[in-house]
Parts: sequence; C-alpha cells; structure tokens
Amino acid sequence: MPRDRSRLLPAAADLSLDAAEGLDVRRRHIHLLFGMVAVTLASLTGWQCMQLQRAERVNQAISRASASDLDSTVPEAMFARARALATSGKYESAVKAYKTLIQGARIDLRHAALYNLGNLHMREALKNGTSGAVQSLPLIELAKQSYRDLLRENPGDWDARYNLERALRLAPEVAEEDSEQNRPAEWQRRVIRALPDFKLELP
Repeated sequence: MPRDRSRLLPAAADLSLDAAEGLDVRRRHIHLLFGMVAVTLASLTGWQCMQLQRAERVNQAISRASASDLDSTVPEAMFARARALATSGKYESAVKAYKTLIQGARIDLRHAALYNLGNLHMREALKNGTSGAVQSLPLIELAKQSYRDLLRENPGDWDARYNLERALRLAPEVAEEDSEQNRPAEWQRRVIRALPDFKLELP
C-alpha cells in the first residue's frame, strides 16, 4: 500500500498544477472581460455626459431666445426665437427667422419651420377676416407654398396636408383650362387652323 500512495501523490500534484493553471487562465479571462465591460461602460458614460452638456447648452440658449444675446450656433434656440416672435405678433421678424431655419442643414427643424411658416401666413391672413379678403389672398398663397414645400420633402405629414386643404378651401386654385384669359383670341385660332403644322406650345 505504501507504494500506491507514492504513485498517487505525484499524480495528484500534477492534477493540482493543471487545475491551478486552468484556474489561472479562467481568472485572466474573467479579468479581461471585466476590463472590457468597464471600458465600454466608461465610454458610454462619457458619451452620455457630452449629450447632457449639449442638452444643457441648448436649454440655456432656448431660455435666452427672446433676449438679444441669442446663441446663433444652436438651431433649436433660433427655432424657439422664431416661435416667440410669431407668438408675440412680430410677423416680419418671425418670417425672417423661419426662413433662416429653412436654409439650415437640420432637416427636422426645416420641416418644423416650413410648417410653422405656413401657419404664420395663415394666421396673418385670417386676422383681416372677410373684409380683408383681397389683402389676405397673397398670404394664403404663401401658406399654400410652405405646406407644399413641406409635403414635397415629407409626404406623410398629415398636419401639413390638412392645413393645405384648408388653405385651398379659402383660396381655391383656378384651372388654367377653364380660365378665359388663357384662351387664344379668335384671330389666333384662325391662324392656328390655317397652319396645320403650327403648335402653340413652348419649345
């Protein structure tokens, strides 16, 4: 029996060395995995901090939107200023501010500015009521154009579609075929009939 014990001890020692090496490798893998998770979480935290700082800057710029020291580098502040001008009744200034946003690079703010500009024109047109219908017609046409521009870029905007429909009810479009102004005069029709190869269209 003592001989068997002597054989078992080196085998057990070899087994414990293999287990220790395996444990050491597993421990390194776990440490590496933990380090990778920590680096990933740290980078996500840094990104979230940057987003928070940007949001705070935007909020500060929006809160100062009615003041003269507008931060023109923040498009959201420019939009808030345009909306504040429209709400306070400064039509011309609001139109200029919205047109500046329409020229900008941000698509979401461009769409919102087109919609609000159309609404601004409609509100201004409806201020005059039925007595100022002749003066309101150009404003309604401008509103229709703003809604159409928005619908060309974003056909799924149902609010703009509804407002365009309302503007069309207020100022319906006249079909060119039905208008008497676009028909050729009698002498022109005779000339056209006399010249069969002549076409009355632009090149």
